[in-house]
Amino acid sequence: MLRTPTYRPCPACDAPQATQIVDYSRDEWVVAECDGCAFVYLRNPPSYEALEEDFAWEKTYVEKKEASKGSTWFSPLGRKIKAATKMQGRDRNAKYIDWFQGGSVIDVGCGWGNRIPEPLTPYGIELSNMMHETADAHMKARGGYCIHGPGADAIWDFPEGAFDGVIMNSYLEHETEVMKVLNGAARALKATGALFVRVPNFASLNRRVIGKTWCGFRYPDHVNYFTPDSLRKVAAQAGFTVQITNALTLPIDDNINALLRRAA
Repeated sequence: MLRTPTYRPCPACDAPQATQIVDYSRDEWVVAECDGCAFVYLRNPPSYEALEEDFAWEKTYVEKKEASKGSTWFSPLGRKIKAATKMQGRDRNAKYIDWFQGGSVIDVGCGWGNRIPEPLTPYGIELSNMMHETADAHMKARGGYCIHGPGADAIWDFPEGAFDGVIMNSYLEHETEVMKVLNGAARALKATGALFVRVPNFASLNRRVIGKTWCGFRYPDHVNYFTPDSLRKVAAQAGFTVQITNALTLPIDDNINALLRRAA
């Protein structure tokens, strides 16, 4: 007996209906555009348990990277422009220290736990069993710790209003409960805190030109496909304003980099 697939509602507006984008769907994975707000997302994502084991990042990264090499001349051009205009030579570690003012920072989907530079105090969340163990040991040695579990649940286990920063670097595209994790981040941050988000840019010229072989598609662990507009909309629902930090190269950039702050 065939089972009817279970489809989730739109993670941005909770609308139940969406139209499948056939060219961007693959195998059993259904990519669709919300009929209510036009957000693009995977309707039938795998469970957290499957992401924890079967689709864990350290097990699938090389395979997914090889399968999604789609690029056009926009990609190398974008990299060249970014290299020439890289915030007056400041790397991301320097930006983290500047943005988060030497305080305590949560890295959601922290991997091996080594992304937060000193003198920031690192905290993290990691779903992968193997990565969590390493990240927790590393962070405890520097005064923090790492929670094992789904980001949208674990973010609520941190104390309220205690953190200067939250990092979601190549994370939010993997999270089925977008609003829950953003609301949790808003709760954990101090009023002066900030959230850094990096996600694939579904609005990029590269994706528009190359289509279904675009490097931003990963099945089944990329479950949300953000544009600058859709990122602003979900951020606003959680009480954040959005500053795009790679605005100069954004049209030809395969990623969106953004700093979110609590709305006044």
